[in-house]
Amino acid sequence: MIDSRFFYRVLRAVARFLIWPRRSGRIVIVSAAIVLAGCSSEQQTASSGPKLDVRDVAIKPEMQSYFTTGKVEVADLSRVVEVSGTIQPDERLVTRIGASVLGRVTNVLAEVGDRVASGQPLASLASPELTQAQVAFLRANASFTQAERAVERAQVLVKADVIGTAELQRRESELNIARAESRAAGDQLALMGMSSAMIDALRKDGVLNPSVGISATQSGVVIERKVSQGQVATPGDPLFTVADLSRVWVVGQIPEQTARYVRPGQAVEIEVPALRNRKIKAKISVVGDTISPETRTVTLRSVIDNPGRDLKPSMLVNMRIQGDASSTAVVPIEAVVRETDKDHVFVRKADNIWTLTSVELGPPVNESVRPVLGGLPVGTEIVIKGAFHLNNERKRAQE
Repeated sequence: MIDSRFFYRVLRAVARFLIWPRRSGRIVIVSAAIVLAGCSSEQQTASSGPKLDVRDVAIKPEMQSYFTTGKVEVADLSRVVEVSGTIQPDERLVTRIGASVLGRVTNVLAEVGDRVASGQPLASLASPELTQAQVAFLRANASFTQAERAVERAQVLVKADVIGTAELQRRESELNIARAESRAAGDQLALMGMSSAMIDALRKDGVLNPSVGISATQSGVVIERKVSQGQVATPGDPLFTVADLSRVWVVGQIPEQTARYVRPGQAVEIEVPALRNRKIKAKISVVGDTISPETRTVTLRSVIDNPGRDLKPSMLVNMRIQGDASSTAVVPIEAVVRETDKDHVFVRKADNIWTLTSVELGPPVNESVRPVLGGLPVGTEIVIKGAFHLNNERKRAQE
């Protein structure tokens, strides 16, 4: 560009030329030509350097010490994936216990957090159906006793040749039916929650039980209670949940973009902040086959032993999953520039000239490098340190 002051002088010289003698005008014209020629020479000198694109930037000699260059190299990476998770009961060791008969809860005997043994009563239930079932049992038992005695008498009469064997067979058939009915009535009482001792006492004494207990079907810890005294319970309603916490699940949610790096059998380190950052070694047992549409994550699970019951349900943990090592082209994290929501690096274009190049990179590994997925061949010379400042220099050159 010609300086504005110089342009003004030229215009003034031309104006003088119009009114001065011809000889002096020639002198002004010659002088102006000499000056213009010198300016043109300066412009040609300035434009003789390399032409830079909007993505190019030149590193000045005085700035060389601020940048480090290198080449894209191949490294053996063992990808570590970190996700948050929670402790959950092992669903295979969880039992949901409910009433076996319609009735009203008369007493609640267990609370959340209580450790219970198999067969221990958790609540008591009064039910008209229970009363009817006990009466039916007593009738079936009486019929069985009567049929048993009838067979004994028939055997005596057959020996005395008073009755025929056909009559004995008929009474034996009635005995078998009565025995089956008595057993069925007893099984019905057992399903309603009566123990074998209670059924034997009922058979012996004939005294009806006004209520029956809702008992634990396995040993463990009560982790949920959904019943209150006076509540009407129906069969199928889960009133208590008992879990054996000697073995628990560690469940995490991993983003769908990272799920391809995780598979069953991989080693995982579980860190429990609530237990002074205790670290537990385990393996991934399950990686989900579906993606949650709400969180866009995949569920993964590990199974660990918990003999001391230190790991509590809903306790937060951190999971570090160690992947298999593989040879991959990598670039340092400091070499990456984020521009227009894409990853870029500065690639050598000429001596001291670098161009901003878009590349496809994977997530950071070990907080030091990023694997190259595309757009950057191995051996390419790039800026590995100072790329952020170099990009700022490029933007200032465009202003």
